[in-house]
Amino acid sequence: MKKVLFRCVPYDKDAVTLALESGVDGLVVPAGHVQEVASLARCTVVADEDMPCILLQEKADEENVARMLQQGRSVILARGWEIIPVENLLAVSDNVVAEVASLEEARLAAGILERGVSAVAVSALGVEELKDIVKELKLSQGTLELVPATVTAVSAAGLGHRVCVDTMSLMRTGQGMLVGNSSAFTFLVNAETEHNEYVAARPFRVNAGAVHAYAVMPGDRTTYLEELSAGTEVLVVDHTGATGIATVGRVKVEVRPMLLVRARVQGPDGQCTEGAVFLQNAETIRLVRTDGTPVSVVALKEGDEILVRTDAAGRHFGMRISEEIREE
Repeated sequence: MKKVLFRCVPYDKDAVTLALESGVDGLVVPAGHVQEVASLARCTVVADEDMPCILLQEKADEENVARMLQQGRSVILARGWEIIPVENLLAVSDNVVAEVASLEEARLAAGILERGVSAVAVSALGVEELKDIVKELKLSQGTLELVPATVTAVSAAGLGHRVCVDTMSLMRTGQGMLVGNSSAFTFLVNAETEHNEYVAARPFRVNAGAVHAYAVMPGDRTTYLEELSAGTEVLVVDHTGATGIATVGRVKVEVRPMLLVRARVQGPDGQCTEGAVFLQNAETIRLVRTDGTPVSVVALKEGDEILVRTDAAGRHFGMRISEEIREE
């Protein structure tokens, strides 16, 4: 996740308000406005003289910036930067900040050397795209590959503690969380986006499964559903594999009747991978078909196709490790 700053020089009160509402990580403003802006929200505010914007016109400029970064000073690479000088600076510092004025420029800066700058500083010229830049650089986690799986069994599994994850975001049809008995085989569990005559839609909620289940998290991590709590950031995924981040507002753990859903993926080499997940036995809990439409676990039957993610097994405290492991 990249940091997004807004460089409001010269000062513009309306642009500052928009930046704060957009969720930027910090603002760079003229020194005379630092205290004024700092009083508006709990957000980092830096005087422009303490974070100068430097144009790289020649090799000497690059060398000067490199020295400043190695001394721990903060600078912004002014628009007009080129890829090679930025790559050179990334080789000597993890605190490279590039000025941008569009979503396209922000994407470019964030992808240099597959690592990108640590932050972008959006100039006043980019204020119209500021919300899109914040959304992509701070919320998107790239795209995950989802594959069709064939349901092989759905059976009653008695009572168990299930976890409802109530987020601070509104999700849409075909969007939810990846959950499963194994970190190597997770099911796309749809958020409660659909209405029925008995229960109103709750698009902020994913009724995610049993307490022991793995959930795929931001940063290529997993966690047990039982470990989620208010303030935790969770990974939200849609049927295309596009990802985002949502913050947990509340977690509800209650005893409910459960179903065990099993599914199988056949690989190109003909080998099959199998996985399972425990979900509450209720009409409002849905998995996602390959076309992005939700299917209730109550209506789910053998032979149905749903979306899953397969991965290599092997996690320790949620982090990927190289280890022979078997989860059933």
